[in-house]
Amino acid sequence: MKISIMAGGPKDLWPNLTTYKESTDLWVGVDRGVWSLLENDIVPQCGFGDFDSVSEEEWSKIQKRMENIHLYPPEKDETDLEIAFKWAMEQEPNEIHILGATGGRLDHFLGNIQLLQKDSILPYHKDIDMYIVDCQNSLTVKTPGSYPLTLDEERKYISLLPVTEEITGITLLGFKYPLVDAKLELGSTLCVSNELISDCGNVSFEEGILMVIRSRD
Repeated sequence: MKISIMAGGPKDLWPNLTTYKESTDLWVGVDRGVWSLLENDIVPQCGFGDFDSVSEEEWSKIQKRMENIHLYPPEKDETDLEIAFKWAMEQEPNEIHILGATGGRLDHFLGNIQLLQKDSILPYHKDIDMYIVDCQNSLTVKTPGSYPLTLDEERKYISLLPVTEEITGITLLGFKYPLVDAKLELGSTLCVSNELISDCGNVSFEEGILMVIRSRD
């Protein structure tokens, strides 16, 4: 099952929603993201948030069109997106795609990325593919292991950024700039803007947490 979560980020940074309509099994809206989905003829199965970013008129229409709304006070210890993300994980999907989570406020964007890096979330990366996606980028986090990658003509650039102080034993096969049993330190740009040179490649590493970003110009 694929769950797509729409947050409240700028519309001009969204990925192609037509593609997501075809592949998403369950839609979740977060605060203004609920209204964004309704405006694009997508009725989310669940909505989460304090809804302080919608007008009274929009909120009235949301209530009329949706049954499953989880309303929270503005003052709380988690963001609306984190609450929705945890709920999505409890549904045991194969994939979670977070849309509308880039652009706008930088603190929100960084907080959204760090959701994927939380200690409580990391063990689930083995079973659930989790992505933050916009019109230009797809971002995920990987724990130690071996991961095949297929060529994506739309997002041909692949960057690998250390999240932890050190990544050890990293090997890149099928890449323009290959590596064998190398080490990456936090802040290293060695693996920024690499590319696959064949239809399939592979990333493997032994220790650390790695952020994988696939991008286009």
